[in-house]
Amino acid sequence: MASTQPDRDDPQGLTSTLDALTWHQPLARYGQTYGRETAPTPLGSPTLEVFNSTLAADLGIDPAAESRTDTAEILAGGRVPEGATPFAQLYAGHQFGVWVPQLGDGRAISLGQIRDRSGRFRDIQLKGAGLTPYSRTADGRAVLRSTIREYLASEALHALGIPTTRALSLCASPDPVYRETVETAAVLARVAPSHIRFGSFEVLFYRKQFADLKPLADRLIEDHFPAAASVSDPQDRYAAWVGEVIERTADLIARWQAVGFCHGVMNTDNMSALGLTIDYGPYGFMDAYEPGWICNHTDHIGRYAYDQQPDVGLWNLSRFVQAILPLLADEPDPAVEIGQSLLEAYRPRFVTAYMTQFRAKLGLSSRQEQDGELLDDLLALMARDKADFTRSFRSLSDTPGQADHGNAPFHDEFSDREAAARWLARWRARLEQDGLSEQERQGRMRAANPRYVLRNYLAQQAIEAAQAGDFSVMQRLGRVLERPFDEQPEHAELARLPPDWARHISVSCSS
Repeated sequence: MASTQPDRDDPQGLTSTLDALTWHQPLARYGQTYGRETAPTPLGSPTLEVFNSTLAADLGIDPAAESRTDTAEILAGGRVPEGATPFAQLYAGHQFGVWVPQLGDGRAISLGQIRDRSGRFRDIQLKGAGLTPYSRTADGRAVLRSTIREYLASEALHALGIPTTRALSLCASPDPVYRETVETAAVLARVAPSHIRFGSFEVLFYRKQFADLKPLADRLIEDHFPAAASVSDPQDRYAAWVGEVIERTADLIARWQAVGFCHGVMNTDNMSALGLTIDYGPYGFMDAYEPGWICNHTDHIGRYAYDQQPDVGLWNLSRFVQAILPLLADEPDPAVEIGQSLLEAYRPRFVTAYMTQFRAKLGLSSRQEQDGELLDDLLALMARDKADFTRSFRSLSDTPGQADHGNAPFHDEFSDREAAARWLARWRARLEQDGLSEQERQGRMRAANPRYVLRNYLAQQAIEAAQAGDFSVMQRLGRVLERPFDEQPEHAELARLPPDWARHISVSCSS
C-alpha cells in the first residue's frame, strides 16, 4: 500500500487536511463479503469539542488542522475525505454466551486505512455516524455520555500501556437521541490498526463461507502479524497467527487485571483480533477490591465479572479458533487437534503475564515460588477490608522497605492494621532477596502502580459538565490521565477515594 502523502511545504511531514491523506479500504475490494460501503449521515450543527493533537501528529495530521472547518465537517460525518471509501464491517458473535448470527457495525463507519508517520496501518472509524445496513432496529447514533466515556477510557488505557483503540476526536451535536431518556448525539473518531474482531471470522464460519476466511486472515497476517507472515507453509502460517492472537489476548487480559479494569461486555464481537481493548461500554476501574465485581448492571449473573475475565478470554478464543479451523488443516479432526493444542498455551501464557504484572506492582525483580502466595494473601486482605485497589498498590509503592521507617502510608488503607503489618513484614523479607536499592524499588513500583485511573465518578463529572456545555472538565481529566504514574500534586483531588454519591452510579450497555 502507498504511504500517506504529506503536504510538501511541511518539513515535519504533516498534512494540514484529512483530504490530503492517502486512503485505502482493503475490505471493500471483496464486494459485500466483509461489509458494505456506507456513507455517514451528517449530524446537525456539529462542533469539534475535543481533538487529540498528539495522536493526530502520529497519524501525519498537523494539530493545527483542529481549527479548520473541513476537519470538523469530516470528523462529524458531514463529508467523506477525498479518496476515502466509507465502509461498515460485517460480523456476528456470541453475546453473553448466546450465538447472534448477524451484528456488524450498526453505527460505526470506517473512513478507511492510512499509514501513520511510522509506516504502520491505522484505520479511522467514525462511531455514531448514522445508519448502516447492520443497524437493525437502532438509530445509528451514539450519545454524548457514552462517547465521552469511550474517549477518556481508550486514552487512559493507552497511557497505562494497555493495548487499545485510540480516540482522535469528539464531535457533539444538539440532535436528540432517544435512550432511557432524551440525550444528545456525538461522534467519536476511533483509531486502530484494524477493527477486525473474533466475530468477523465467526460470521463466515457459521454461514459456511469457508473460502472467505482465507482472504480476511491473509489481510490481517500480512498487515499486522509479521512473524506469522514470514512462515512459508500456509497451514503453519495460520497456526502461528492463531498462536499470536492467543498470546496477545492473554497478555491483554493480564494487563486489565493488573489495573483493576473490568470491560463489562466481553462478547466475541467485542474481542479484537489484534489483542486490543475495543468497544468501551459499561466498563469500570475497580474502587474497593472485590474479586467478583460486576461493572455492568445488566450482567445479572456476573458472566463478565472482574475475576471471570481470564476464563472468558479463553472461552472467546475457543470460539475464534473454531471459526478458523478450516485454515488449520484440510480435514476436521486434524484441524480440531491443532486448535486444541494452540488453546492449551493460553493459561500458562496468562499466568506468566499476570505474575509479571503483579511482581512489578510488588516491586519484585526476581521470580520466587512464594510470590503467588504473597500476592494472593494481599488480595485476600484487600478484599476483607474492602481496600481501594489503586490506592493500596500505590501506597505500597510509597511505603518504606525497612520496618524501622514505619508502615505508612500502606497501612492507612486498611482497617485491620495488624494484618496489614504482618503482610508488610513478609513483603519486606521478600524484598531483601532481590537486593534492590530503596530508590530503585520505589521507582519501579511507581512506574507499575498508577496514581490516577478513570474512576466512574470522575467520568460522570466530566459528562455532566459537558452536557451543560463545558468540556473543560473532560479535557483537564484527560490531561491528568495522560500521565497516570506521575504525582501531579496540583491534581491530587482526582486520586481521592470516591465520594459516597459515587456508589450509586450504575453503567449499562445503553449508549
